[in-house]
Amino acid sequence: MIQLYAWDTPNGRKISVALEEMGLTYRVEPVDITKGRQFEPAFLRLSPNNRIPAIVDSEGPDGAPISVFESGAILVYLAEKTGLFLPASGRGRVQVMEWLMWQMGGFGPMPGQVHHFLGVDEKDRAYGLERYQKETRRLYGVLDKRLGEGEFVAGALSIADFAILGWAWRHARHRVDLADYPNVQRWYEALMARPAVQRGFSVALT
Repeated sequence: MIQLYAWDTPNGRKISVALEEMGLTYRVEPVDITKGRQFEPAFLRLSPNNRIPAIVDSEGPDGAPISVFESGAILVYLAEKTGLFLPASGRGRVQVMEWLMWQMGGFGPMPGQVHHFLGVDEKDRAYGLERYQKETRRLYGVLDKRLGEGEFVAGALSIADFAILGWAWRHARHRVDLADYPNVQRWYEALMARPAVQRGFSVALT
C-alpha cells in the first residue's frame, strides 16, 4: 500500500495520475499547504524540503517501508517499482529522463512564478509577470515543437508525460491558450481523455 501525501497542485496531480495509470493501490493523506501543514515535524520527516508530494510505500525495495520525496524522484521510483512508463535502459530511458528533467527544471518553476505574480498587488506584479509569462510561453513552444515530432514527449507514454501534464493542467492560470500550441492541445486532450488520468485528477487531494 502506498500512502500519498499531497495537495491539489500540479505536483500532487502528477503523482495521483501516475498511481492510477500504474494501477497501484494507494491512500491519500491531504497536506493542507494553505495552513502550513507541510512544515509540521511529522511531514518534515518524510520531506526534508517541506514540499508536497511525498509517498510512503509499505513494500519498499527490501520489503520494508520506504518514504520518497520530490515529485520527479517519486515518478522514477514508481516506474521502476512497476516496470511501467520508463524503459529499463537505452535511448528510450534517456529520452524520458531528459523530458522529466525539462519539466522539473523549467516547466514547473517558471509557470509557478506566473502563479505567484498573479497573486500579488497589481502595482508590484508587472515586471515579474511579464518576465515569467514570456518564459512560460517559450516553454510551451518547446513542448509544442517536440510534440509535433511524435504522439508523446519521449516516444511511448511515460512518466515524463505525467509530470508535464500536471502543469499543463493549469494552462488557463498561466494565461496560455492551448489553441496557440496545437500539438500541445492535441496531446493534452488525448491524455485528459484517458480514464486513469481522469481518475487521477478527480481523486480528492484536499
